[in-house]
Amino acid sequence: MESLDNYITNINRALKNVKSKVMADFVWVDQAGIVIVTNKVASQLDLQTIEKYIKNASDIDIDKVEVPRLPQSK
Repeated sequence: MESLDNYITNINRALKNVKSKVMADFVWVDQAGIVIVTNKVASQLDLQTIEKYIKNASDIDIDKVEVPRLPQSK
């Protein structure tokens, strides 16, 4: 759990560096992937910033990282 707190802190730092008003509130990991809950709807720049952070994290297998996307409704 402490590791997830570090991810939130680092994602928020990366978002702040690009002057985003979006902040990560919660990270949830399950078999389907990683869900990151934010305080606002993320823009394309926000998603790219999060993706870049995740791909650069040393303890994440980048071959299993999918492109971040907004939830799709049917």
